[in-house]
Amino acid sequence: MPFVNIRIYEGWGKERKDEIAKRVTGAITEVTGLPKEAVWVVIEEVKPADWYAAGRPGEPLKK
Repeated sequence: MPFVNIRIYEGWGKERKDEIAKRVTGAITEVTGLPKEAVWVVIEEVKPADWYAAGRPGEPLKK
């Protein structure tokens, strides 16, 4: 069973996370032929200050 773990900045909201999970599930089922019930997607939200790139913490999202 495919397991997808997605880490994103916090603050995207339930609707956007639902859409991400739906599209990722669809892509995997399309390629593998597995039923959607076999695909697990976990979305972990990370505070920007806890997300480092090049040794520096991230900045809050500007939507």
